[in-house]
Amino acid sequence: MSHTLFSRLFLAVAAVFFCFILWVIYLANTGAQSLLFDLVHHIPYGDKLGHMLLFGLLTFVANLALQSRHFLLGRIPLYYGAVLVSIFVLSEEICQGFIPSRTLDIIDLVADAVGIILFSYLSGLTQRILDKKRGVTT
Repeated sequence: MSHTLFSRLFLAVAAVFFCFILWVIYLANTGAQSLLFDLVHHIPYGDKLGHMLLFGLLTFVANLALQSRHFLLGRIPLYYGAVLVSIFVLSEEICQGFIPSRTLDIIDLVADAVGIILFSYLSGLTQRILDKKRGVTT
């Protein structure tokens, strides 16, 4: 699979997954009931794990869709996908403070950050493996 085709595939996956997250946020904002929410409530720390996985996976696919483009903050690579997801997460979490059915929770933000950092690392490893298979040097 070519680099461009692979990137387009991950861009489509990222778009679909982002729409899923928007749907989950809509349900939560309106106080709607969902089988997904019921499942999360039955898992210990399910809400925090959900935050970590949802935004971590979104970061993973966004980073790969953007071909792991990044800039350096000192010696730390900051992936554009992770930065975009972080901006979205921070905005969404702050907005929860203004919605009666939601609560602004710093621990949710920490879980989001853990997911973003962990899956950024995993996407970086994945990108290096893919580049190595294609014979791309960085």
